[in-house]
Amino acid sequence: MAFTLTQLAAMEAAIASGEASVAYDGKRVEYRSIDELMKAMQVVRSGLIASGQLAAPPLSNRGPATLIAFSRD
Repeated sequence: MAFTLTQLAAMEAAIASGEASVAYDGKRVEYRSIDELMKAMQVVRSGLIASGQLAAPPLSNRGPATLIAFSRD
């Protein structure tokens, strides 16, 4: 199934508001729980990343690493 960015945005908005129902493009989906909605959102996000519509998240949120060495010569 092809997912859309609209679906992902609707899921994120529903989670942020604490609702377990999502409405997009004239459709409405009712999930049993927020946990189930979050799992479905991960499936949609993975599908969008696989199709190239969404950039993959970085592997680390620490940023670039720097090594500093000191010497007492």
